[in-house]
Amino acid sequence: MKTETRKNTIKTAAVIIFSLAIAAFFMWLALRDLDFTKIKEAFLQANYYWMFAAFLFGVLGYWFRAARWNMFLKPLGYQISNSNAFWSISFGYLLNLTIPRSGEVARATALYGVEKVPVEKSFGTIILERIIDLFFMLLFFCLTAIFKFDALKSFFLYLNESKKGQKNSPTETGISWWFFVILIFVLLFLFYILFRKRIKKMKFSQKVKGFFTGIWEGIKSILKIENKGKFLLYSAGIWLSYFLAAYLVCFALPETSDFGISDGIFILSIGTLGMLVPASGGIGSFHLALKLGMMALYLSMNKSVDFGAEVGLSYAFLSHTLQLFIMVFFGLISIPVLAKARKV
Repeated sequence: MKTETRKNTIKTAAVIIFSLAIAAFFMWLALRDLDFTKIKEAFLQANYYWMFAAFLFGVLGYWFRAARWNMFLKPLGYQISNSNAFWSISFGYLLNLTIPRSGEVARATALYGVEKVPVEKSFGTIILERIIDLFFMLLFFCLTAIFKFDALKSFFLYLNESKKGQKNSPTETGISWWFFVILIFVLLFLFYILFRKRIKKMKFSQKVKGFFTGIWEGIKSILKIENKGKFLLYSAGIWLSYFLAAYLVCFALPETSDFGISDGIFILSIGTLGMLVPASGGIGSFHLALKLGMMALYLSMNKSVDFGAEVGLSYAFLSHTLQLFIMVFFGLISIPVLAKARKV
């Protein structure tokens, strides 16, 4: 038993170290040749009234997601409280800071502890959430393509030129193809770690069948949602909250305070790309994406690319620090709250 526990600890540590290494790599790419006094000045000059407004919308996004999750689970016969859903989501986001994408499983497990919803069924609804999130993410990319085509074009052209100009650079590998490979392996590894004991206790075929049947039931729950209008309202509310949480940070900086709504859509789209990379909490990858994105945005406006890089990193540090604060603050609170609400 001790040997098995030790192996699990080593594997978990290996995954955490790997994700931190990815974060460190992207942070190095983002921060090389940076004058750190610029970041310090950004925090000193920031208007924290706008930061607080962004904070409120960041938290509101959690609430909308919790309320929508309740709608997914109701057709399966589980009427959960929005409070337990909110704190389970908060706990999941906290876990994402250690092992990327582990928060989805942790969130389903936490909900089982307080509402006794089978993990496989709630996990199926989480997969459904990700599919819906993908739709909204593509919607924002379409809006970006319509309103900020020049900036989007500049962003990808700049990436291609960087690859050609720095053949021996670590950026040559890009983000596009190996990210999905790593994500698949990480998810498979997490499934093995978290469900290995349950697999051993049951016959493998029965376990696999029951598990995927539960997931499929969770995914099909969208067909049985009673109030479709409320579902669409909550879904739109989640991404509108994300947009406002990202856009309002622009008003906290003098350099971006005159940005329009289309600029905010562009920033959200580029930042989302950075958060997709399997680095702990998007650390490094988010900063690099915003640096390159803001450079491309300034390039499309015939402004200094170097200044755009400084502004991008200033924005990234402010916005990402706010996101981390929300995840850590509410994630830590969720631990005693979920423990107190836990059903035996």
